[in-house]
Amino acid sequence: MNLSLSMAAFALAASISPGPVNVVALGAGARHGFARSIWFVTGATVGFTALLLLTGLGLHSITAAWPAFMDVLHWGGIAFLIYMAVMLAIDDGTLSSSGQAKPPSLLLGAGMQWINPKAWLAAAAGMGVFAGGGELGAVWHFGLIYFAVCYVSIAAWSAAGALLKTALTFPARVRLLNRALALSLVASAAYMAFGS
Repeated sequence: MNLSLSMAAFALAASISPGPVNVVALGAGARHGFARSIWFVTGATVGFTALLLLTGLGLHSITAAWPAFMDVLHWGGIAFLIYMAVMLAIDDGTLSSSGQAKPPSLLLGAGMQWINPKAWLAAAAGMGVFAGGGELGAVWHFGLIYFAVCYVSIAAWSAAGALLKTALTFPARVRLLNRALALSLVASAAYMAFGS
């Protein structure tokens, strides 16, 4: 397998697997449709790619020097996931037909990646494997491939949610989906707190 295919395979395995960002993309697609969720997808992809590139350019050495920074990100991420889970759990399940409800934003997508331990691990592991020497060409090559794969992966979760939207014509079904997504976010937060 050539280097580009290896990079793409790594990016796909890390990007398509369930995690907090993908859970939010699924919920956004179900609640707001694919087109209105694309800003979140774009933000999450840009946010992760920035993290990946900065990791390849030496961010990992800075965070190693200041472990308290990583602790703040870690516990801030847990608190944010719990907050989002509570908001999903208390939602009444009414889908707005007027389009007034706001879908998750580009900034939320980008910010979620920076508090997502899965993203930090994928960035550090990927750069360690494919650009461990810090070669600028390898860092950018991996970054470009990862951007494309990450975008398609997160968009696929949003599209899957949009396909679910037709099954969510009743508020009770939306509440059920919201609570399942909330439980998934709580499980992610619990894993971040106790499993890592």
